[in-house]
Amino acid sequence: MSTLPVIQHLIHGDLVDGGSRTQPVYNPATGQVQKTLLLADTATVEQAIASAQSAYPAWRATPPLKRARVMSKLKNLLEENAAGICALVTAEHGKVLADAMGELQRGIENVEYASYAPELLKGEHSKNAGPGIDSWSEFQPLGVTAGITPFNFPVMVPLWMWPMAVVCGNTFILKPSERDPSSALLVAQLALQAGLPPGVLNVVHGDKEAVDALLADKRVHAVSFVGSTPIAESIYATGCANGKRVQALGGAKNHAVVMPDADITNAVTALMGAAYGSCGERCMAIPLVVAVGDATADAVVAGLKVEIAKMRVGPGTHARSDMGPLVTKAHRDKVKAYVDQGVQEGTTLVVDGRNAVVQGYEEGYFLGPCLFDNVKPGMVIYQEEIFGPVLGVVRVKTLQEAMDLIDAHEYGNGTCIFTRDGEAARYFTDNILVGMVGVNVPLPVPVAYHSFGGWKRSLFGDLGAYGPDAVRFYTKRKTISQRWPSAGVREGVAFSFPSNR
Repeated sequence: MSTLPVIQHLIHGDLVDGGSRTQPVYNPATGQVQKTLLLADTATVEQAIASAQSAYPAWRATPPLKRARVMSKLKNLLEENAAGICALVTAEHGKVLADAMGELQRGIENVEYASYAPELLKGEHSKNAGPGIDSWSEFQPLGVTAGITPFNFPVMVPLWMWPMAVVCGNTFILKPSERDPSSALLVAQLALQAGLPPGVLNVVHGDKEAVDALLADKRVHAVSFVGSTPIAESIYATGCANGKRVQALGGAKNHAVVMPDADITNAVTALMGAAYGSCGERCMAIPLVVAVGDATADAVVAGLKVEIAKMRVGPGTHARSDMGPLVTKAHRDKVKAYVDQGVQEGTTLVVDGRNAVVQGYEEGYFLGPCLFDNVKPGMVIYQEEIFGPVLGVVRVKTLQEAMDLIDAHEYGNGTCIFTRDGEAARYFTDNILVGMVGVNVPLPVPVAYHSFGGWKRSLFGDLGAYGPDAVRFYTKRKTISQRWPSAGVREGVAFSFPSNR
């Protein structure tokens, strides 16, 4: 009998064992166990924290330009090793290779942005802010920081976090998803190869025990999280109660509004990728289309039916596959149950993908694309985040009615509008209560030099991920006022509050 590869933790530059519990890592396309993952216990997490704490003083004192050069080298290494990284993503997550490559590229762009650290960390200076007094501000690191990342973007989301954290002078502990951890671990090893000192970035694999240890330890000063809203809310509350700075990105239910004047053909094409790309396992996916007018809805549904019929579902390693499997059998079954629920609620199931079977991969976690019409607010499939290849069409009469639906939903992550009307687009973007908005752009994910974050129950905390917000999240502003009195001058005592009067 062959022994499965074991995925270890990365602590102080070395791959190490830690924790007595293990968990299988599956290939979603085959349903077979391919690796064994070590799950960190509290002692293992504390070992990683101690490593990060010991590395912090020297790394904090390292000039920002030298830190930035590590990021520049890492960018090159990520590009050189792209094929291997993406193969790991597809093997453990299931997404098609082209999608994995797109994910990696967006991550690389965040590394590239982090390489501008000397510019990003410049403070402000005011000479003669008062009589003979100069004042300036600077951005100082927090210390040991941590990130807890989801399964759906095993490369990109970690690269939202730790590159900016470490380039700002912090050290970092990454806890990637236990479902698909190998790609994040490989990227961390490439960071060491790029020159990141041991201990600056540590990777621990685990479940709730590891997360609880990170949240409880007073040596960890900030935690960044991406996942579901219930867990995001819990992590935010627990982390804040333990005196940490926390940003916790939660769930989404993104609506796409299609106006009567929209280019329906292009809108349908865009919606296909936004709804079914990565099997719908994206927090910026479009699971709901809000069509203004029955004629618009009819045209959208007809167009989607045609395009769905062309879709090829299969293993992510096959170049011809448009959509791979869901990440686990349990999640596949959960998404399938949502489709059952939609039928019970009285919607029209236009396309039923529940019985999809991929020849040669019968044990894989496949589900075909599903399309509902006549979805109503209040239905379970309308309210809850399904996180699968399920798209629902909601029919409304006016743009304002569509906006009222979006504003009333508990989530406010992303939304978009398809229209040729500049006035309608401007009104929508100005007034919709959502954090990221697209106009004829179905997945309005900000580029690396802007910041990512939703509104309402899609984000807990004041600052979004990556971009300028990341600099503020991973640093503390310190303002210094300095004066050097002339030698021999003796000044009288002043009891009034200092001012320039």
